[in-house]
Amino acid sequence: MKGYEELYAYFETNLKQQAFDNEPSELYAPIQYTLALGGKRIRPVLTLMACELFGGQIEKALPQAIAIELFHNFTLIHDDIMDDAPLRRGKKTVFKKWNNNIAVLSGDTLFALAYQYVQKTEVNILPITLSVFNKTAIEVCEGQQFDLNFETENDLSVDQYTEMIRLKTAVLFGASLKIGALIGGANNEDAESLYNFGQNIGLGFQLKDDLLDTFGDEKIFGKKTGVDIILNKKTFLYLKALEIADDETRNKLVDFYNNDSKQEEKFREVKAIFSRLKIDQLALEKIDEYCKMGKESLAKINLNTEKKESLLAVAHRMIDREK
Repeated sequence: MKGYEELYAYFETNLKQQAFDNEPSELYAPIQYTLALGGKRIRPVLTLMACELFGGQIEKALPQAIAIELFHNFTLIHDDIMDDAPLRRGKKTVFKKWNNNIAVLSGDTLFALAYQYVQKTEVNILPITLSVFNKTAIEVCEGQQFDLNFETENDLSVDQYTEMIRLKTAVLFGASLKIGALIGGANNEDAESLYNFGQNIGLGFQLKDDLLDTFGDEKIFGKKTGVDIILNKKTFLYLKALEIADDETRNKLVDFYNNDSKQEEKFREVKAIFSRLKIDQLALEKIDEYCKMGKESLAKINLNTEKKESLLAVAHRMIDREK
């Protein structure tokens, strides 16, 4: 089994060979710009890895891996518009560099291009591959809408938040693996087990993101911490704190989230409350729980442990990261 670094290099080389330089240039330049921003490429690497896990040639899964990455970048372009985000990976977001209309159209085009690549699947598994891709695309949009809804909802639970991040983030990890497994020749049961592995690792990945935004080391994290708190994002940390805090502490938290002045003080005070309640430890325990459930799903697949090591290494890369 090839490791992450080797598959990343293979995918990156092949992605760069996709021109996306049609006319009108105003439509395709933002697509080229977005893809050139780079990223971890975890999702397409998982697709290639899952294909190889079951004895398939990674070349066969390359179009679908590209489709996954195009779809992911479509969601990022549209998310940035909705979040009014000025930067993505340290560079101007598409709608800031061009404008809203161009960003919407370029994102839509990425979505359509993703389907062109999915259609390159072998005929015998094309229906199920399209079914997985369609279901995932709809779920990601549902998750994004829940995320938008949560901005104005105050009575939220950790379970509701978990379902939102499952849809918005985790299902795409699961689908990336399932599609790769199907192309590699996996049966439906094994492909579904791999999907569940990816979904659980995806949940852990998002919770780690929440944790790093508050407790990460900025020098390692590579960006400013405290953004979620300053923007009043109702993350696992915040909702878990509300769940276990006494009335006085809960009221303080709510007051901070209803007050946008003195951002540095707000971050410092809310972080102190999280620390006092040991929310960081509770988050790590939940991440470990998802990791354990993911490993249990992977263990159901009747392949030797050595073949699974590369997948487990990527899972730990996603969850043990500090940036």
